[in-house]
Amino acid sequence: MKRKVTKAIFPVAGLGTRFLPATKSIPKEIMTLVDRPLIQYAIDEARAAGIKDFIFVTARGKSALEDYFDSSPILEAELRKKGKDALLDELKRTNMESGAIAYIRQQRAQGLGHAVWCARRLVGNEPFAVILPDDVIAAQDPCLKQMIEAYEDTGGNMVAAMEVPPKATSSYGILDVEEGSEPLAKIRGMVEKPEQGTAPSNLAVIGRYILTPKIMQNLQKIKKGAGDEIQLTDAIAAEIEGEGVYGYRFKGQRFDCGSKAGFLQATVAFGLARQDLRDELASYLRDVLEFQIAAQ
Repeated sequence: MKRKVTKAIFPVAGLGTRFLPATKSIPKEIMTLVDRPLIQYAIDEARAAGIKDFIFVTARGKSALEDYFDSSPILEAELRKKGKDALLDELKRTNMESGAIAYIRQQRAQGLGHAVWCARRLVGNEPFAVILPDDVIAAQDPCLKQMIEAYEDTGGNMVAAMEVPPKATSSYGILDVEEGSEPLAKIRGMVEKPEQGTAPSNLAVIGRYILTPKIMQNLQKIKKGAGDEIQLTDAIAAEIEGEGVYGYRFKGQRFDCGSKAGFLQATVAFGLARQDLRDELASYLRDVLEFQIAAQ
């Protein structure tokens, strides 16, 4: 009998150097996409998928993440006093009940695989999800929820997958999949950041995973891989002949908010999706486009 997935790991120990100087004083995961920080989108997706236990793998300088999910009695009292009930309700959505979040320190930066391995004692002998907050996915049904529904039929390990331009394959973990009906595909090979022209496909691993406890054992044993880091992809690939690995082509649009261009694209897309912002933002974008065309 397959156990339900109720635990999720959020690797948030990175320095966010691509967003310096902003990330000199605030964690990248607190940077706001419209009016919610990146980490809130990840938490909301996990909640919608039935996750109950949230495990943050952090590092020094990330205490703002802990503060964000804590209650703020003074601010709540002020909003209540001024009758700002809608804002108060929105604020309370960010609170997490005591014991729901656990924080683990990754003391040395040794890659995503090492970050996940740091949470091994809290995961125990249960399947678990991994969510990378940099990957924000706009979808009618949250991506992790789609995957968990598919996992209930397959078991094993599952990674979110999407097609990327061939020239971009060297930046991703790339899948070699068996022919099959979408959205699910049995994986027969995985390679992390292949050299240009050597990728087995253009189907890339995106930052959502459902993994078995065996992955933690694999992470304990494997040596450093691409980038001289412990790669999660390598630990998952070791299970292709074991418990099995599946690629899930999710329905939705993924934004790489770990890059400046991706963050800006997500800001525009999520802004246009908001009824209270759509008209004003769309009008501004039309004006900007018309000005650029006129200036050419």
